[in-house]
This record gives sequence, C-alpha cells and structure tokens, in this order.
Amino acid sequence: MNLTISGHHLEVTPALRSYVTSKLDRIIRHFDQVVDVKVLLTVEKQKEKEKRQRAECTVRVKGSDLFVESAHFDLYAAVDELMDKLDRMVVRYKDKLQDHQAGVRRATAQAAAAS
Repeated sequence: MNLTISGHHLEVTPALRSYVTSKLDRIIRHFDQVVDVKVLLTVEKQKEKEKRQRAECTVRVKGSDLFVESAHFDLYAAVDELMDKLDRMVVRYKDKLQDHQAGVRRATAQAAAAS
C-alpha cells in the first residue's frame, strides 16, 4: 500500500502524520485490498472560522476509487470525521463486493445443479 500525506498551506508535522496513519489502520483492518491512499490536509483562507480546516482522502482499491472529504474548525476533528466517513464507505464497498460475488456463486451453483 502506498501512502501519501501532503499539506496545502500547512506543514505536515510528524505528530499529524502519525495521527493520520494510526487512523488509517482502522480502514486497512476492515479491507485489506487497498492499493493507494492519498491524504490532503488544507487550511483555507476563509473569513469564517468554521470549516476552515479541510481533510480529503482518495483511496484506490481493487476496481474502484473512493473519495471522502470533511471540513472542521480543528484539523484533528476534520481527520476524525474523515476517517469515520471513509470507514463507512469502505465497509459499504466491501459488503457490495461480497454480495455481488455471493450472487455469482449462487447462480453458478444453481446452473450446475440444473444440468
């Protein structure tokens, strides 16, 4: 798995990098077919303080790309929200993949039994 963590208008500190990687371990625990992960952390120049810190993540898995973004006034909270969204999306993708494969196996077994 390739992991890229980059910052836009901010420097990615080692503490922030380790925080993101520790949160990504939860995603990899659910779904091990992750090929590439790109995390972009940005600080936007908005007048309003809310939702100024943004976190984006693109996860390339076998057969698809998953994109999630979140915004918050605290960067660590934005990363937490991002990982919660990404976790739900990965679990949903994995369930969809398993249901589809189970359906194909059932159809093949029924066709073989009918012959």
